[in-house]
Amino acid sequence: MAIGAATWNLAFMAIAGTLLAISPSVAQLIGGGQRETIPALLRQAFWLALSMGLIAAFAVWHAAPVLNLVGVQPGVIAQAQQFLHGIAPGAPALALYYGLRGFSEGTGHTLPALIFGLIGLVLLLPLASWLIFGGYGMPSLGAYGCGLATAVVAWIQFGGLLIYVLKRPRFHWLRPLLKLEGPDLKAIGGLLQIGLPIAFALLMEGGMFIAVSWLMGRLGTLPVAAHQVAISVASIAFMLPLGLAMAVTVRVGQARGRGDRQGLRVAGLAALLLCLICQALSFTVMVLAARPIAGWYAPGQPEVIALATQLIALAAIFQLSDGLQAVAAGALRGVKDTRVPMLLTALAYWVIGMPIAWWLGFEQGMGPRGLWIGFIFALSAAALMLLTRAWRLLWSRPQVLGKQRGAST
Repeated sequence: MAIGAATWNLAFMAIAGTLLAISPSVAQLIGGGQRETIPALLRQAFWLALSMGLIAAFAVWHAAPVLNLVGVQPGVIAQAQQFLHGIAPGAPALALYYGLRGFSEGTGHTLPALIFGLIGLVLLLPLASWLIFGGYGMPSLGAYGCGLATAVVAWIQFGGLLIYVLKRPRFHWLRPLLKLEGPDLKAIGGLLQIGLPIAFALLMEGGMFIAVSWLMGRLGTLPVAAHQVAISVASIAFMLPLGLAMAVTVRVGQARGRGDRQGLRVAGLAALLLCLICQALSFTVMVLAARPIAGWYAPGQPEVIALATQLIALAAIFQLSDGLQAVAAGALRGVKDTRVPMLLTALAYWVIGMPIAWWLGFEQGMGPRGLWIGFIFALSAAALMLLTRAWRLLWSRPQVLGKQRGAST
């Protein structure tokens, strides 16, 4: 399941990263008083999302050769592939949902994402339990059932959010969205020009985490289990700076649309301050409660708990840099600056972080701990470089208030 989820996340990040172009594009149109052009933009975003969702579904369905190539054990591959076959039909729904969510967030209305995120969680827990373990006439579907439950919930979330947006009075101006219109390659190309570098940057970061998950598969089931516990804890903690990053994207984008120099500074610096507070809290919890948290995930598994505790402690070390790099990247997305951050993240994760992780984990025999120390180096390098870029471009002397097309250089 851990390996299957990591593989799915690779496809998910490609989708979500590309569609992150929608939020700053909508925010700048809102800030610039061009709301009437948004329905046409969103129709093209839907074509892009649907295409990416279908490609992702095909890719994860046929992921077994890739897992075999990186050396994952055959028994693990078989179970991971069951999960991926279950979740693949949900890829188009997830892409469409993220496209619509990006629009809502770009207008500054983040409540729908919260509502349907909670609805998805409430539905997924019992549905996944039923399909995984069976009962009430349903046979046990195991890993396939977990993937299938996720796919079903994704379609429910998209349909629900679409109805919500079209029915809410505050979005009455969006009803032209229902107008039938074929793909406009120029408009889709504009979104791709902004979104592909974002997707590449996310893949550089998330790809390193996924690669480490795959590499854990070479070390056996115990390291995989402990890694999954620790990465789950780190992922939950990352939701705080991720939310701030999305918020600062919208605020900076709207300030950019208005030509508001002071707004750029205030939005970015406020996000950085909140990030420092949030990450200090995450650091404290991980340091003081690593073992109890690991015990919640793996009750009755002392070896898993012991190793996961060590990995959670390492996660505590990179909380600050993880949060700062996320917020800095979000601020840069707000002004559609995506190409240079793409290169900086590639450098941080794959030129600096991944070689160190491999060297410590395998060459120096540190195993899972060595691989996780590589995360610390990668995230620290990313934070330093992205903060430097954001400070120069947005906060010290904003240079992005003139007319701008697509992604910056």
